[in-house]
Amino acid sequence: MTDVGELSQLVAPLLDLCREAGELICRHYSSVAASDFETKDDESPLTLADTESHVLLQRGLQALTPSIPVLSEESPEAELAGRRHWSRYWLVDPLDGTREFLAGTGEFTVNIALVSKHRPVLGVLYHPLEGAACVGIPGATAHLYQGIATGGWERSVLSTRALVPGRSLAVLVSRRHHNEALEGCLAWLREHWGPVERLNSGSALKFARLARGEGDIYPRFSPCCEWDTAAGQAVLEAAGGALLGMDGLPLRYNSRDSLLSPHFYAIADAAHPLWPELLAARLS
Repeated sequence: MTDVGELSQLVAPLLDLCREAGELICRHYSSVAASDFETKDDESPLTLADTESHVLLQRGLQALTPSIPVLSEESPEAELAGRRHWSRYWLVDPLDGTREFLAGTGEFTVNIALVSKHRPVLGVLYHPLEGAACVGIPGATAHLYQGIATGGWERSVLSTRALVPGRSLAVLVSRRHHNEALEGCLAWLREHWGPVERLNSGSALKFARLARGEGDIYPRFSPCCEWDTAAGQAVLEAAGGALLGMDGLPLRYNSRDSLLSPHFYAIADAAHPLWPELLAARLS
């Protein structure tokens, strides 16, 4: 299922699933306390909203496409046995940005990607508080759906913005993951481009903001997992951007034993010559 027509037919039911998951998450968000979580083995927080959204999305995706397996951040290890043999599967983060959810920033998303032969071929990034979704099919188009909370959404085309000489470079960075490599990247960009505007943002909203023309680059030099990036990569590529590893190639999925994503640059104006220079600097 990589035909654009077939993929497009999945969009409406995926939006319905996202709306249901978003309503569930928002019910918890209105009453959650900063201490209402368990700690997983990787020291990340797990809330009731994470687990309930996972169950809802897994059941919904299995009903929608019974032959396609689901890999979710909250999937038990036993369910992932044999995943390396999957040529096509759903890759899901049922609540991306759990720390933002607990902190009350509102910067959390539902991420759903369909991966085929190691590449995301369809991605949905849903922001529950805004009731808006970014949907992308690489090689086709990306769209913003608004009004999803009411079921009467409006659709508009998404397109990344071009780098313009003389304009500050808008750099999207994680609210919670800063390190020397990131600061070195920002310094390089200031030296080789000029003024840099640093925009702190949580979760996969950074990909959405790039796709919506609200930023130029999102550099990542700290750990994240494949379910954090796949949907965003599909949306960004469909909108005219790219998600590149430090080797300059698009990220691939389910091709290693680990589900950790490599360090990367998410870029809006994929054709601009600044990015090959940045990659050649090998800042990570």
